[in-house]
Amino acid sequence: MNLDSTILLWINGHHAPWADSLMWWTSHPATWLPLYIVLMVLVAVRYRSWKAALFIILGFIVAVGLSDILCSGVLKPLVCRLRPTHEPALDPVYLVNGYTGGLYGFCSSHAANTIAVATLFSLLYRNKIATAVLLTWVALNCYSRMYLAAHYPTDIMVGLLIGALLSSSVYWALRRWVLPEASAACSPHADDAAAQQGGS
Repeated sequence: MNLDSTILLWINGHHAPWADSLMWWTSHPATWLPLYIVLMVLVAVRYRSWKAALFIILGFIVAVGLSDILCSGVLKPLVCRLRPTHEPALDPVYLVNGYTGGLYGFCSSHAANTIAVATLFSLLYRNKIATAVLLTWVALNCYSRMYLAAHYPTDIMVGLLIGALLSSSVYWALRRWVLPEASAACSPHADDAAAQQGGS
């Protein structure tokens, strides 16, 4: 708890007007809706199958939905760990726009949801640059939650673990029951094989 609080207060204490605006909008889920749409389109185009695309979109919904339900609907009311903004034993924290969030903060649904999206997309899309960009996006979101004093570092860490595990499980299910044919269709050798059959 002491280390958790020390790290949280250090991050929250290093604030500036420009960072207040950046972290506020980074932490707002609606800010990233265009990104989610782009990711869905990229995966759908990669697998070249409307059926696979529908199941993949459903997979994202399930991964994020389960992450959110487990973190916010189960663990927060079960553990009852006060957010830093509501903890009376903690030194007064710096608030951005008066934001205090809900009463309980363990664990972070922001961290769980963002890593769920990043993990599932990275496993499906298999692109190092895209993966690096998404992990940077996850890190920025997680930092923003601590900057806003909404979560302790361990809230973030557990949320990341939950989101990564759930999205990996969803990927396993997609890989087993949905993607074999779609993967074959998007193989780099698929077009060559089709051309050879057509020319024989």
